[in-house]
Amino acid sequence: MLVFVVVLITLERKARERQKQFHSADRFSVLEPDRLRGWWALAASLFCLMPVLCGFILPSGVLAWYASGYLDQLWSEDFLSYAGHSFMLSLTAAVLSIVIAVILAYARRLYSEHRSLQFAVRFSSLGYAMPGAVLALGVIIPLAAFDNGVDAFMRRHFDISTGLLLSGTTFAIVLAYVVRFLAVSTGAVDSSLSKVTPSMDMASRSLGQTASGTLFRVHLPLIRGGLLTAMLVVFVDCMKELPATLILRPFNYDTLATFVYQYASDEMLERCSWPRC
Repeated sequence: MLVFVVVLITLERKARERQKQFHSADRFSVLEPDRLRGWWALAASLFCLMPVLCGFILPSGVLAWYASGYLDQLWSEDFLSYAGHSFMLSLTAAVLSIVIAVILAYARRLYSEHRSLQFAVRFSSLGYAMPGAVLALGVIIPLAAFDNGVDAFMRRHFDISTGLLLSGTTFAIVLAYVVRFLAVSTGAVDSSLSKVTPSMDMASRSLGQTASGTLFRVHLPLIRGGLLTAMLVVFVDCMKELPATLILRPFNYDTLATFVYQYASDEMLERCSWPRC
């Protein structure tokens, strides 16, 4: 699977590596719409409404109907704890992934001639192609080896047991989230940066700004919309990530995703309607 994904990414990059567009004159042109009337207008409206109706309105209505029977669950201590865990983990992973994505995308923009850097940026996007369970094992094995090594060293020299420092903690979950969804944030940031013309960089550098100054004073204000969108997408993906969370979570540490899984696996869909909402 990973080899197949690498081949696809390489072909996609090769297909558009020479295609760059910063401004389009068509963006400001006025398009005259073709107005439909009568049955054609009704048919077009119904056709456009079907994906929204079947994919969002109907499922949301069913969930709201189920949730109405469990209003007391919304303010329970356990539910609020699960929601807090999910929010904290997802927000932390989203912020970290955006920071790393900005660093990778900007380094790629500054040093576009370095093939090793280009390869590293592309390699960082492979985590999105891995199943969550496989990624969780790839995270927990080196973290467990590190914890065991530190514990053995402390026992040997200081007769102190350090226990689990990284594995079995929220650090492992956040790390898995970042690796899993870094491709989403990197793609969004890279796409936003590609719309900033190189002349903006040249003008900033000619006015005495350093590379970091150009990033904070020019690029980040221009692409803040793309950054917020990427952070929102990563946040939502982290909120519903299940396999990695099940494997890496600490003991007695549940999230909304694991809460839904416990009831859904027992076919008690009504009980988990609030977390799904």
